Amino acid sequence: MNIPTPLLLQAAQAAAGGQQYPTAALYLVATPIGNLADLSLRAIHTLALVDAVACEDTRVTAGLLRHLGLDKPLLAVHEHNEAEAAPQVLARLARGERVAYASDAGTPAISDPGARLVQTVRAAGHRVVPLPGASSVVTALSAAGDVAAASFRFVGFLPPKGAERQAALQALVAEPGSTVLFEAPHRIEALLRELAANMPERALTVCREITKQFEEIATMQAGGAPAWLGADANRSRGEFVLVLHAPPVAARAADDALPPEAERALAVLLGELPLKQAVSLAAGLTGAPRNALYQRALALRQSSADS
Repeated sequence: MNIPTPLLLQAAQAAAGGQQYPTAALYLVATPIGNLADLSLRAIHTLALVDAVACEDTRVTAGLLRHLGLDKPLLAVHEHNEAEAAPQVLARLARGERVAYASDAGTPAISDPGARLVQTVRAAGHRVVPLPGASSVVTALSAAGDVAAASFRFVGFLPPKGAERQAALQALVAEPGSTVLFEAPHRIEALLRELAANMPERALTVCREITKQFEEIATMQAGGAPAWLGADANRSRGEFVLVLHAPPVAARAADDALPPEAERALAVLLGELPLKQAVSLAAGLTGAPRNALYQRALALRQSSADS
């Protein structure tokens, strides 16, 4: 942003100054994930208005405030001290102050610190005011264009190794919607190899350095992702957000097909019990997926009603 700082603050005041900013409130400020121009005018005005800024890293937030021409007391509230540091924030709120909270990049409490602080502030009876803004999760989903997905699941970083990681990878195979993953540059090669081995036909969107100068977004089958990464050494640099697309409808239908014994049990139970109870008992007796049983029960009831 090349706008002189006083003009930027004036623009923020003009755009957001007429809104309500209650005292004794914690303001959750979404900060840019790589492009300073993504900081909203409302966020700028709020940072100018608050009495103090709690933050994940005081060095990072101090740089952002300097860019805006602001100087505020900073309170370090990060993943290692969040519970212990919360009383500092509560003391300020009790005095009627406004306090902002900002993580290093993106929206607080989404794979970042902030959730414990929010919980503590609410429990103390103070207001929490969220300011929407940059989020790598939503940005990546919008770029993926996953038309087959009716929902999404945010996973973030997978467990680093062992049985826990293998279980997480298997859960990705069964996930019916889009799945958003984070990965660091030194581990991206291993993750792409694992996705290629476990679900080679699934579509995968790789977002590298999202919103930054060298942003790269590519969609491919997971089986081809390791080769894509290896084709250019620069592709291993930066931070990664991955969107594992939903399985195609045909694949989901095959996965949801009920075994014959589950079909028979469901039909018998539906003749004697309410739908939800019949589905619950059929799931317990046969181990078939509850969602698939429920959908099949609805179809059977509709077929019975039509006849």
